Amino acid sequence: MDAMNRWSILAPLLLLGACSGSGDAGDTAAQPVALVKLAPATQGAAPRQLTVYGAAEPGPAGKMSLAAPAESKVVAIDAPPGTAVRAGQTVVRLAPSAVTRADAAKAASDAAAADKALARALRLRSDGLSSDADVEAARAAAASANALKASFSDRTGGLTLRAPAAGIVDAVPVVIGDLLQPGAAVASVTRTGDVRVKFGIDPDGARSVRPGMRLHIAGVGSRPPIDALVESVSVAVDAQTRLASLYARLPAGSGIVAGEALTATVELPDTSAGISVPYAALLDDAGQPYVFAVAGGVAHRRNVTVAPSSGDRVTITQGLRAGDRVVVEGGTALEDGMKVRTR
Repeated sequence: MDAMNRWSILAPLLLLGACSGSGDAGDTAAQPVALVKLAPATQGAAPRQLTVYGAAEPGPAGKMSLAAPAESKVVAIDAPPGTAVRAGQTVVRLAPSAVTRADAAKAASDAAAADKALARALRLRSDGLSSDADVEAARAAAASANALKASFSDRTGGLTLRAPAAGIVDAVPVVIGDLLQPGAAVASVTRTGDVRVKFGIDPDGARSVRPGMRLHIAGVGSRPPIDALVESVSVAVDAQTRLASLYARLPAGSGIVAGEALTATVELPDTSAGISVPYAALLDDAGQPYVFAVAGGVAHRRNVTVAPSSGDRVTITQGLRAGDRVVVEGGTALEDGMKVRTR
């Protein structure tokens, strides 16, 4: 009985010891393994994406101005700013001023008198009572007087100002009752389809932009984004904005009108040396950028030097080599030297 009692006491202890020994061996063998996603570091710097802001404006031939042909008064504004007009549609109506009416009447009277003087000179010449020079002088005077009369007739007959082509009335800087001098601006119309965009751009960035490069103009409201081509670049800096200027020609049917504010992005080629990695690979430790590079199933921290970049890739100038595989997912849970397996 004593032997049996001793065995009944020792058996559970031996089993407990065996279980404890098995657990210690398992703990010793188990090591942390992180699940990560990798991407290769590629040769060549990442392109930079620059955001620019600007507004649509009439193209070089898109701005059409309407001016007063003679001294006149504004009697009606048929197409106020913002009105879409067709070619030949009335925009503003003018009436001749008292001075214009008097000048036109005088021009008509002078022309009639000059015509009579020419007819008399011709009769006298046929009778031998005047010279050829007298006739030519009368002829020149009549021609001048009739030209002035025709000019007043054209000007007073053109006081109904019409749109030269289809477009949008963008300015009418007059009000009914204004007395206008000859040549005074009455209205301006932007031709439909002839619109370009002027963007302000950082002067350093402007030096990297070339005509023909593609711009991605953000959509507004229900209008989708639009791709356009850079038409020209001016590196002259505006005194107020401190920005250079970038011009883009809009594609036909863009729906963008003069005066509309726009935002666009342009991708700048980066010619600096370096390699690029996805932006998701970049981590930060108190201002020190770093990545985890994986070799032989182990993650190694690499402190890196980063060049100015934008978009979804970043340029690394020091700390990596082309072909290194870097962690782009799961890096925040890693430590230097930790084993990993890939997704």
